[in-house]
Amino acid sequence: MGDIDKWTVEQLKRELKMRGYPVSGNKAELFERLNNPAPDDEQEKGKPGNDGYVSIIRAAFFQTPFVPYLTVFILMTAGGGVISFLTSEPVPDYELIDFDTDRSRAFAQDLVDLGHPEWGGRMSGTIEEAAAAESNKQNFTDAGMGATIETFSVPMFEILAEPILRMCQTGGIIPPVDPCGISDFGSDITEFTHREQFVIQGYSGTQQINFAQNVAVIDLGNGSEDSDWDSASGGVGLVWGKGDVSGNTDLFLRAQESDLFALIIVNERQNCDDLISGDCVPYFKSVDVSRFDTMPAGIAFLMVSKTVGETISEEIINGSQRLGLDVRVDNEGTRDVSVPCGVIPGLTDDMIIFGAHHDTVYNGPGAVDDTSGTATVLELATQFGALYNELGTPEYTIKFCTWGGEEEGLFGSKAWVEAHQEELKDHLRIYFNLDMNHVDTERNDGVTLFGNSEEDVIHIYNIREKFNETYPSLASKYDTKLSLLDSSDMPYNSDHAPFVFEIDPDGEYGKALVCYGSGSSEYHTYLDSMDRFNEESLAVSGIIYGSYARWLAWGTQT
Repeated sequence: MGDIDKWTVEQLKRELKMRGYPVSGNKAELFERLNNPAPDDEQEKGKPGNDGYVSIIRAAFFQTPFVPYLTVFILMTAGGGVISFLTSEPVPDYELIDFDTDRSRAFAQDLVDLGHPEWGGRMSGTIEEAAAAESNKQNFTDAGMGATIETFSVPMFEILAEPILRMCQTGGIIPPVDPCGISDFGSDITEFTHREQFVIQGYSGTQQINFAQNVAVIDLGNGSEDSDWDSASGGVGLVWGKGDVSGNTDLFLRAQESDLFALIIVNERQNCDDLISGDCVPYFKSVDVSRFDTMPAGIAFLMVSKTVGETISEEIINGSQRLGLDVRVDNEGTRDVSVPCGVIPGLTDDMIIFGAHHDTVYNGPGAVDDTSGTATVLELATQFGALYNELGTPEYTIKFCTWGGEEEGLFGSKAWVEAHQEELKDHLRIYFNLDMNHVDTERNDGVTLFGNSEEDVIHIYNIREKFNETYPSLASKYDTKLSLLDSSDMPYNSDHAPFVFEIDPDGEYGKALVCYGSGSSEYHTYLDSMDRFNEESLAVSGIIYGSYARWLAWGTQT
């Protein structure tokens, strides 16, 4: 899923508004509220201004004598929610699609097995990402549809060797001839574990720092003081990643301006105590490459766990140990990312598209982000292939696509939309995006469905009601929060964004329906594995969104 730490104030407010949180305050306060909502915010979220109106709507259904001919829905506004009576048309007799959760898990496991042999990830532009795209194409073919792969050359970094981070206490010889080397008797080297204790950040450059250099490490606090950055020139900056810290892009730009050798962020805000007691696991974040005139090719960019950050502060900044690192990343080139699509031809060229991103962060398997969404797309493709055989040619052309390059900047979906812009401008009916549409059973908070088309969201509301009646155990286990957003308020944080904002940048917005899940504290870490994967939860968005696409394509035909 796309980075939030590089969002503008407007984007942060959009996301908070969508989640039902207050939108007042400066950027730091908005960012903190989004990552760590206060109890009062959670209470606010449960008020009728959000999905709390569902109970009112249900009451209206039961109390209205012409229920079959009335659709009641929540119209979300900045000030809360209001109930709108939007149509007097009969509610269609939707046919719910099937969804094989065991097969969805198998799709996910197959993709995870294609990950990096040591690090687990399917990073954009790598052989692992290309293998995932080829696998998806084969699955589309197996589902009985035509399948293609398009590749796009995009700005992408390449990790040339496994990064090393360590520190050393020299021996008793003063001054040591070879600090922390073979002749430095009594020296003690501490190696930090890649992925578990530190990870590189997106578009890090290359830098080697050896113990003999004795490079200074400067505590930059939250990175807000100009004098601190000035003093770190020619050294290594340490930034504490609390709620008020700037995003990765701003920090990396500042490191470039200040001529740092390396920049290290300490994780003090995400997943703390959730995954490892008393610690915060480092996670991958990217940067907005469009904001750099030239990439900082000689600056290493890392994130460390909270305990490693505290160790560096105590033993290096305030102690006598020395820092060593070896980070080799080419961040000045391009790499090919892949977009496989399966197609069911329709009676018209008008299109329904399902999408999810098959790439992951480099440092973890990405079982939830976004193998879960990709597995859902593959299962939907299988179901629709069977429907095609059974019901014949649909009204709409239906495409199932998976995107590379999402984690570093939505590169795959952006490039595909640009390549197909005229076709999409004339013929896109609706785009469905599935990004982490997964619910952790232990941290169950349901799924969030939202879209920017009143007509489509009304249908989703009606289908959700039928889903709740047909699958009461799933409906009671996984709450579905549903919102209608203004097009301008759609978040720019996943692959739906190019379909909404970039098909016709100076004209109309594209229509999209999006699903986000919940409960992924493992997000962007080495722990996002199949251990906590919950295939059952994928059925919620898969059936609801898939059933709407079925109705659009074949009506009530059975």
